[in-house]
Amino acid sequence: MKKIVLGCIADDFTGATDLANNLVRAGMRVVQAMGVPEQPLDTDADAVVVALKSRTLPVDDAIAQSLDALRWLQAQGAQQIYFKYCSTFDSTAQGNIGPVAEALMEALAADFTIATPAFPDNQRTVFKGHLFVGDVLLNESGMQNHPLTPMMDANLVRVLQAQCRRKVGLIDYKVVAQGEAAIRARIDELRAQGVGLAIVDAVSNDDLLRLGPALKGMPLVTAGSGVAIGLPANFGIAPSSTASALPPAAGLQAVISGSCSLATNRQVAAFVQAGRPALGIDALQIAAGVDVAQQALAWAGPLLSQGPVLIYSTADPAAIKSVQGQLGVEEAGALVERTLAAIARGLVALGVRQLVVAGGETSGACVQALGITQMKIGPQIDPGVPWCHAQTDAAPGGGLHLTLKSGNFGADDFFGKAFAMLT
Repeated sequence: MKKIVLGCIADDFTGATDLANNLVRAGMRVVQAMGVPEQPLDTDADAVVVALKSRTLPVDDAIAQSLDALRWLQAQGAQQIYFKYCSTFDSTAQGNIGPVAEALMEALAADFTIATPAFPDNQRTVFKGHLFVGDVLLNESGMQNHPLTPMMDANLVRVLQAQCRRKVGLIDYKVVAQGEAAIRARIDELRAQGVGLAIVDAVSNDDLLRLGPALKGMPLVTAGSGVAIGLPANFGIAPSSTASALPPAAGLQAVISGSCSLATNRQVAAFVQAGRPALGIDALQIAAGVDVAQQALAWAGPLLSQGPVLIYSTADPAAIKSVQGQLGVEEAGALVERTLAAIARGLVALGVRQLVVAGGETSGACVQALGITQMKIGPQIDPGVPWCHAQTDAAPGGGLHLTLKSGNFGADDFFGKAFAMLT
């Protein structure tokens, strides 16, 4: 493989494809690796995104995996490192965003970096350091009910400072509006004040495009996927339709949904209301020893030839809390993930070659169960969500078309729209 210019570390699998999607739209040829590769990838790419499942790991484990990814990317020649996290800044007071960012800074001998989850195309904006989801603050968006990383504060300076040893500052919208020179001057000012990380305001794509040139030469960038639209130009790369080309699609179609976000709840409801076959699975049945995966596959088998089917654990916050109260938060999540992963492998064995997976933790579990180690990133379905293509022994021959959707992303008709795009 030729030397890459941008090396990316993502803290979950859907976030990795979200980032890769924006880089591809800006003209980069991108490969996504599932976990840290054991050897160089056998393909040409401008950027590689190493997808980790580290968002909710213990802090020390998340740091160790991220540093392993960094070393591999450096060995491939990466000139700049991009640490990607969720556009809703999913984390706790213990991390993992701040500790991982600081560990990468130390490894790169970087005394300063920026942080912003802004992604205006998906209604994530940062204003005066506060994160908005659409028209409401983060802590009023539904994210306050997240089962693993409930977000109770929209002030990102305060959220990140709780996780960091270094001082956290702000580059506000007035500075960003003035462009590269003003942003660089503000960075110098913050450095002089002893600030190591700075939240950056962005309320539009224009803000992100103004920010991009100011990040040229910065060893480490930390952000959601939005900042990616302004980086390829720093390496002399322009948008090109060839960057997103994938092989033709074939085979049966299915959706697996493990996300419990408001957006995914609406998508599941829209699929059901359209009259498509859908089956919900119950964590309590799994815990009781019922072979829920086999039941789901027996249900899906006769239906797959008629069009896409949906198998989901998606539920509203009250139902989730009830199950967690009986099984425990971690146990409930792990049971469902293992079951959905087994269902994914079974569906592919039945001939599914176009698979949509909703939810970051679910995506990670399914990809690992399918033995996928890398994916080519293709065209965007909705902002932040592309189709991808993977070669895997689980799908011999033409491989598998796959999309990994963050729970919070996509229009209500996302599932149907995704398959329509391929056909």
